[in-house]
Amino acid sequence: MWEGGRRWSPIWVVVTVVLGVAAVTGGVFEYRYLTADPSGQVAAHDESDYLDIAQAALLPPPPAATPDASTGTWRVECGHDENGHRNADNLVASPRLPGDAHHLHDYVGNLSTNAFSTDESLAAAQTTCANDDKSTYYWPVLRLPASPGDAASHGDDVDGNHGAILVPDSALIELRGNPTGNVVGMPEFLRASTGNAHGFSSGGVNTQHVQWTCSGARDHFTEHYPRCAPGQQVVRVFDFPSCWNGLTTDSANHRTHVVFPNAAGACPAATFPVPQLHLEVAYTVPAGADYNIDTFPEEQHRAIADHGDFVNVMPAALMAKIVECLNADRHC
Repeated sequence: MWEGGRRWSPIWVVVTVVLGVAAVTGGVFEYRYLTADPSGQVAAHDESDYLDIAQAALLPPPPAATPDASTGTWRVECGHDENGHRNADNLVASPRLPGDAHHLHDYVGNLSTNAFSTDESLAAAQTTCANDDKSTYYWPVLRLPASPGDAASHGDDVDGNHGAILVPDSALIELRGNPTGNVVGMPEFLRASTGNAHGFSSGGVNTQHVQWTCSGARDHFTEHYPRCAPGQQVVRVFDFPSCWNGLTTDSANHRTHVVFPNAAGACPAATFPVPQLHLEVAYTVPAGADYNIDTFPEEQHRAIADHGDFVNVMPAALMAKIVECLNADRHC
């Protein structure tokens, strides 16, 4: 089911996904998507792929902090992929399988990241981040779609993904504490993922921690592509799991070694709260323009297939400073 396994075969049916959390009318949004036909051609987007942000659900309040909470934050400065570090690899989901993502990712942080990266090569590489943070942070590129062969593709077409790539205006990277207690340091080379690269074809499984919004409407969120008011940016929000098993830096499905806390912010038994990684990637999209993320072909460029990945390559001294900041309830 993951990006690193066999690619899913397209299913030639109309799919309807009903998500109760995306309520605007009667508590439910209904997602209706056109399908690909047996020739493999995907129908063009129509306006049902997009949602006016004013009609999107309101963001629920965060969990209430207990007296023992760690409420601090730490900002990580890594740029916004202005250097154009991109490839169709996924080190977390498909190590040693170049091109297995079948879509391009934007990277910030570690400048060497590709399918063949190892812990040793990551630790030896250069980085775009401050404080010698050699971690790698990545997500699918965002495009203005174009037909195959159009000049707007700029030669970056990848397995059905066509069009001019939008460089993010900014990429906010923040580490946060835990509302129920102190955090412990992430282990070096911890892998973590959020969202689901097969979110559309799987019916929305594991997609609830990736959201879309607009810079001027941050109290609203959607799993559609938002239509923002003039002058506002499109913003992708990625929240990563933050309850570590205390034993391993990865797992067979790349998810069970680090999981999400419950609705109150508490970690499951036998896991430990580590700093929560929170990403916000913002773009200037031309007014009224269609846009979409790169996806596997069978995901049809749907916003619900958005996802992000991370490998922690922070120096131990830096991680210790971050933990101290979060647990002291400071904003660093």
